[in-house]
Amino acid sequence: MIPRRRFLQAAAATTAAATFTATPARAATLGTAPPQPEGTLTDLGPASVASPLGNGEFVGGVLYAGSRGLSPNVVGAFDLAQDSVTTHFDIPTGVGIWAMCKVGTDVYVGTHARSDLYKIDTIAGQVTKVAEYPDHYIWTMASSPDGKVYLGTSEPGRVWEYDPATGTSRDLGQPAPGEAYVRSIQADDTYVYAGIGANAHLIAIDRRTGEKRELLPSAVADRDWVSSMGMSETHLAGGMNSLGELLVLEKAAPQNYRVVKATAAGEKYIVAVLIHDGYVYFAGRPSGTFYRYHLATEKLEVLGVPYFEAATHRLLAHEGRIYGIQDSAVFVYDPATGSLDYVNLVQRGFKAAPEEPMSVHSDGRRVYVGGKGGADVHDLATGKVTRLGISGEPKTLLTVGDTTYLGVYTQAALYAHHRGKTGAELIARTGNQQDRPRDLAYDATTGLIVMPTQPEPGHMNGALSLYSPRTGTYETYRPVVERQTVYSVVARHGVAYLGTLIQEGLGLPPVTTTARLAAFDLRTRKLLWQLEPVPGARMISSLALGRNGALYGMASTGEVFEFDVRSRKVTRTIKVGTKGGELFVTGRVAYCTDGGSIYKIDLVAFTSKAIVEGLAGQWFGGEPKLALDPSRRALYAVRARNLVRVAITGR
Repeated sequence: MIPRRRFLQAAAATTAAATFTATPARAATLGTAPPQPEGTLTDLGPASVASPLGNGEFVGGVLYAGSRGLSPNVVGAFDLAQDSVTTHFDIPTGVGIWAMCKVGTDVYVGTHARSDLYKIDTIAGQVTKVAEYPDHYIWTMASSPDGKVYLGTSEPGRVWEYDPATGTSRDLGQPAPGEAYVRSIQADDTYVYAGIGANAHLIAIDRRTGEKRELLPSAVADRDWVSSMGMSETHLAGGMNSLGELLVLEKAAPQNYRVVKATAAGEKYIVAVLIHDGYVYFAGRPSGTFYRYHLATEKLEVLGVPYFEAATHRLLAHEGRIYGIQDSAVFVYDPATGSLDYVNLVQRGFKAAPEEPMSVHSDGRRVYVGGKGGADVHDLATGKVTRLGISGEPKTLLTVGDTTYLGVYTQAALYAHHRGKTGAELIARTGNQQDRPRDLAYDATTGLIVMPTQPEPGHMNGALSLYSPRTGTYETYRPVVERQTVYSVVARHGVAYLGTLIQEGLGLPPVTTTARLAAFDLRTRKLLWQLEPVPGARMISSLALGRNGALYGMASTGEVFEFDVRSRKVTRTIKVGTKGGELFVTGRVAYCTDGGSIYKIDLVAFTSKAIVEGLAGQWFGGEPKLALDPSRRALYAVRARNLVRVAITGR
């Protein structure tokens, strides 16, 4: 194990190990080579290589840790005695593993998008798919003392029971009808306890009769989630969003409860909870702080920060120690000595593999590919790939001068990566109940960086944040377009043009039906106008500026539209792709993608043709991205999970 003083070295080694497993990128064709025919693809190797974990479970002296975002996902068996990952078990379906539990020596694994249940027989070393469910995500699982498995799902928020003895599943229904998520679950001899969001509930379901009872005290009924949970024979403890609170209550008398506030500055989420030996251990975010609360004395202690801003996905007790599952690593706390150590699972053999990327951007010399825990940076001249580690997920990037800006989930954070630096600098977190950055733009007239964001689950109204690199000011405006999220943005001459998404915070049903196009004055900070350019479009996925006042946009329907800013009218539309993606204008042509193909649009004739087909880009969340090289002679896209350079003429 690695002592506290070497945490940062351990983290650096984790990212280095992931980098070494990647296929070296071949150098892209640069200035001296003759131009390639338009549509020519150059494969640059895996777009983003990572080993993010989602959960874990102990059987004996072996920690079974599940991955997320790999293909296939795996459960790695980390043998504590051997201090190495000795075996991997492939989980062939789903894009990630959020949920795990055990029954005896069998480990159960729940996937999401699609929702399948697998059993790992740890004695025989066999993996068997035992059930599948219609809901989008399996978020959480727990086993009961008599060996049944309970699952919490989303869309809708539902509880399922799986009986290993019979191989059958029972639908226990929606604990809180109308709520989209069951995010935490526990089970004892009598009840299943379900933590709900996006509006918080804590529901006890009688396992025999199915009767449901609300346990959440009325004083905290206005919270967003009960998103994590731990249980003992006498108590339940649940993490509530988004004020960084821990609810502790007596199971037999829920009116006897305490609300414990996490003390780290800016703490919003309690992401993992464990009750063990008279204490409630819990981890917070965004700080990454590890806490414990003594049930008898009601004393709260800060035990340390295993890794700054890292999310802890699960807390487990094993042989007197507490283990925290984080991305690519495990921290270990020993209550007897107070020591807090860090175990790098990649160094010990855990599989690192191509993940589903989230963003792509080129500054001309390098290509950034955002994923879980940072971005892989591909040097176009040498083919070398390095890792820019960030505790979060870069959703959008923009380069201005020598600085690349990254919009990072969660906390709708803005980071800056200065050319030549090994790390990124945190500029600001948006606050205002914002969560996911959606785009970035730069306005040369005002010198402002513009970042739209989507609110946290269950919350209304996206926001628009404005950052001035010159003065260091960061200002947020919410709402901008009422009851919608601004998803795409471009800026020119002091005006930001905004394309929206009808979805506000996840789990909150949209109250509008059609995405809008709007203009926001960056000097007066006022909305100038808004309208609906494409009937029935759920989203305006991308915007691009053309010549002579023209604005171009791509909608979720796959339609590209031309908009005259002066007359505020849509002048032409064309059906291009199967769904919305990125759009770029270069002179009299435009390029866009729907994730499967790349299209070239003649902006004079307003006709389109596919220049690349068969990409089958495996983008996280199914949101296809595309990057334009500053030379306007290349695009960067993803084919399956590999980064590719696409030659274009730009005319």
